[in-house]
Amino acid sequence: MSRYEIRLSGSGGQGLILAGKILAEAVAIYEGRNAVQTQSYGPEARGGASKAEVVISDEDIDYPKAMELDVLLALTQESCMTYVEDLKEGGVLIVDSDAVKTLPKGNFRCFTAPIASIAVERVGKMVVTNIVALGLLTKISGAVSEDSMRNAILARVPKGTEELNMKAFDEGLKTGEELLAEGG
Repeated sequence: MSRYEIRLSGSGGQGLILAGKILAEAVAIYEGRNAVQTQSYGPEARGGASKAEVVISDEDIDYPKAMELDVLLALTQESCMTYVEDLKEGGVLIVDSDAVKTLPKGNFRCFTAPIASIAVERVGKMVVTNIVALGLLTKISGAVSEDSMRNAILARVPKGTEELNMKAFDEGLKTGEELLAEGG
């Protein structure tokens, strides 16, 4: 893998910065590949725009920012429309269908799932929406192994929430598998 770029986007407070850190750590620590993670949330940390970017490579990474996205995860309509232009031709768009009602058009694969609803209805907590999203991203992108993600999640989440977070990750994986079987 020469360079693979992922952007996790949505609103502040959705746990996307943590999700980006978990993803980068899964790749770097548990798979031994190069990864850098950058983030942007500014003064709107709670409720405004938020994004985390992870660049993955088997070679040295000489520029840490994403330039041409392989994967865009969008948990809000605003973030979807703002960042979809950075998605490269043939890339993958993953959106939360609870929040993204108007899908952009383009030459990319699009996967929609009610990510926040899955967190609430199947797992029982809205706070794990980011971990459900990581499960979807892991299954759909294939950029990182499920085992590496599990290890990174368990290393990062607060003690006492491991079971909850593993359930959220598994629900994301399951939904991703269903979406792949349907073709997106």
